[in-house]
Amino acid sequence: MALLRSRYKYKDFGLLILRLGIGWMFILHGWPKLTGGSETWVQIGSNMKLLGIDFMPVFWGFMAGFAEVVGGALIMLGFFYRISCALLVVTMFVAALRHMTAGDGFIGYSHALEAAILFFSLLFIGPGKYSLDKAIFPNKKDRRLY
Repeated sequence: MALLRSRYKYKDFGLLILRLGIGWMFILHGWPKLTGGSETWVQIGSNMKLLGIDFMPVFWGFMAGFAEVVGGALIMLGFFYRISCALLVVTMFVAALRHMTAGDGFIGYSHALEAAILFFSLLFIGPGKYSLDKAIFPNKKDRRLY
């Protein structure tokens, strides 16, 4: 099979598929949080107490939904990619911590922890050649922050 002997010739296409799939799933996962309103935001944002942050739970809850929806869309597009990955790493870390401290066990926190590992890895890998970052900022020196 030619694909298996390609020496990673299709890595950018594979990265595009990963970005589209994961981005779409995080849009779907975050939409109820983003549209849930202030009661939902307070509930989600209160988890920041686990990090010693006990002010503005509405803001933090909104930001969790925002990071998942807007971050997911930006990851799909490959635009402001590294910033989006960083926001999602923090969001998923807090979610994993919340499930761990609630006693949910490995099954309860594994999804959030896996997602944090995924976004942390993608932060280093970059968006690949099929991305808006690559199209808008073609020189590597212009893309350092994205």
